[in-house]
Amino acid sequence: MNDRANEESPQAAPAAPVPVADGVDHPLDARYLEYGRAVAVIMTLTVALPVLLAAGLIAAFADLPGFVRLILGVGVPALVIVFGALMFIWPAKEHRHASYRLDSEGLHVRGGVFWRRRIHVPRSRIQHTDVSQGPVERHFGLATLHVFTAGTEHAEVKVQGLSHARAVSIRDYLIGDAQHDGV
Repeated sequence: MNDRANEESPQAAPAAPVPVADGVDHPLDARYLEYGRAVAVIMTLTVALPVLLAAGLIAAFADLPGFVRLILGVGVPALVIVFGALMFIWPAKEHRHASYRLDSEGLHVRGGVFWRRRIHVPRSRIQHTDVSQGPVERHFGLATLHVFTAGTEHAEVKVQGLSHARAVSIRDYLIGDAQHDGV
């Protein structure tokens, strides 16, 4: 009977939980790139439609010289297309340069495209943590971890682009140890 039991497909053993504070730089969740592009489309449409409508109305009904009509008819749509393309490319650049690391010393956040930043939040300064989700983040299963600290500089550090489960596990890790520090 043991042989027959071995022939049957064994149930998958539950995966060992990945340690939260492993001291390894983690990139943001891959879905953050899709999220960024969805936000870019929303922002472009929110800005582009009123601008294009206004430019079209002005060009159609205002008594303007020909070169101004040309600028409104060609230049404004071209700028909207360039804006939309940049908004679509930007999330990939941002995603490439962003990461986080959690270790026994605290939280390390890296980001920035042109102006790079590295933020280290020592555990002793962490006072409060929060996890939030907007409607678009919720659609992609993502969340933002907010870490509030003592002091004025970097009093709130945000880590966007985390899976909701990862954000909650980091929050629980930070809260759990803070409760045992005797604070």
